Amino acid sequence: MSYYQWYEMTHAALSPARAVADATRLYYKNPLNPMTHTAMGRGVAAMMEMFERVTRRYGKPSFGLETTLVGGMRVPVREEVVWERPFCRLLHFAKALPSRSDPGPKLLMVAPMSGHYATLLRGTVEAMLPDHDVYITDWIDARMVPLAQGTFDLDDYIDYVQNILHVLGGDTHVMAVCQPSVPVLAAVALMEGRNDPYVPLTMTLMGGPIDTRANPTEVNKLAETHDIDWFRRNVVMKVPLPHPGVMRDVYPGFLQLTGFMSMNLDRHVAAHRELFSHLVDGDGDSAEKHREFYDEYLAVMDLTAEFYLQTVETVFIEHALPKGEMVHRGQPVDCSAIRNVALMTVEGEKDDISGLGQTKAAHRLCTSLPDEKRVHYMQPRVGHYGVFNGSRFRSEIAPRIADFIRSNTGTVVRRAPAPRAAVRNGNGKTADAAPQQPPAPEPKPEPKASVNGAGAADDLTRISGIGKKLQETLNAAGIFTFAQLAGLKAADIEELDGKLGFPGRIVREKWVDQARKLAK
Repeated sequence: MSYYQWYEMTHAALSPARAVADATRLYYKNPLNPMTHTAMGRGVAAMMEMFERVTRRYGKPSFGLETTLVGGMRVPVREEVVWERPFCRLLHFAKALPSRSDPGPKLLMVAPMSGHYATLLRGTVEAMLPDHDVYITDWIDARMVPLAQGTFDLDDYIDYVQNILHVLGGDTHVMAVCQPSVPVLAAVALMEGRNDPYVPLTMTLMGGPIDTRANPTEVNKLAETHDIDWFRRNVVMKVPLPHPGVMRDVYPGFLQLTGFMSMNLDRHVAAHRELFSHLVDGDGDSAEKHREFYDEYLAVMDLTAEFYLQTVETVFIEHALPKGEMVHRGQPVDCSAIRNVALMTVEGEKDDISGLGQTKAAHRLCTSLPDEKRVHYMQPRVGHYGVFNGSRFRSEIAPRIADFIRSNTGTVVRRAPAPRAAVRNGNGKTADAAPQQPPAPEPKPEPKASVNGAGAADDLTRISGIGKKLQETLNAAGIFTFAQLAGLKAADIEELDGKLGFPGRIVREKWVDQARKLAK
């Protein structure tokens, strides 16, 4: 009997106890019960809730993004499925904007297929939604896909990404969070190699394992110390009844969750101790924050065995992409073919899953990309999840990504592939010469001193939310100093909003307040 069958049997056996615990909790939470208002009553209710939560199977959460703020106005948001395959749905967060209103640049978020659902990026979607037309890949739990629907591996993942980009058109920006950084980079390289007109305008890779040889983490070391057969023997199991995907080979979600939690077990134990204390003390706000986080964190999905094993072997054991040895359906994946798609990489200083330098390695592989199409940003004092969620993501990372996207919207020139000449390498075998490097761009003129006697120009990018492109736009509007921004009136802000193409952004990101502090 496999671990998966034992897990299902244990879950089923605990169902009556879980029901009793929940009923007891409700009894001791009833305001009409005198025991509810005693320390013993609160303690019993807290114990019952802890037992119910620890033994519960958490289902797929919802995004729950019903509205967003656009130009200072709250508008409804509707989730709609615009593309669907057996293992993935493409969700569109459609904003109910007035007719002829621009929803913003089209942004495809490729969610990680590494155990958690796409709702893990709820905060990422929420941050980007006001100024972008957001789509996200919603991966399907493998145990819910009947065996008759076929298999799904890393090659299929890359095919899905290319198909979605074709559906969305050539004016799309793509963002890959963590695991999909490798298949997204591979998909773009393949599309550029065949001069596909539907390549995205930009590609943002966040905390992804492009080259796990750089600063290897505990996750990377585990893969390096075992061969692929070890993973096949120890973590691949068949889906048991009564799930629709019965008999499908998968990497079970409960095993993935065990691995996630064991990496920081003391932290999770402490968090649950704190939850118990909050429940006993009646601190409902703190308890609710715990529930919200763990309702998402403990909701996991199964991965198909073929996808998991191919990813482990290709990315973590063989390092095929950075070595130039990755192949997709017999075709080599050549990152040097990327010439037109602007590249941004984002890393977290304290990332313990994808170490520093692993995502940045993408720049080293894209040798044909001109410098003006490259951006790298390392966010201080954040771990893996802080790269795409949380307060620092909203205030520091998201504005930079938005500026990068705006800076490269509508600017891609479709160039024919650079000619390749056959040469002989050191082994006497024929190989393709690297594409010629495009000519270096002409240096941009430095911003001129501000007008009207405002003094020397300030570095406006010190204001959170302003990047180089927005600074150029502000300079063109005659704004060069913090003092000028600090002195903006309501009418000036409204006029400037129109020029920037970001309605409400100046007020939302408090540019004036930031400028006043910097001007002192």
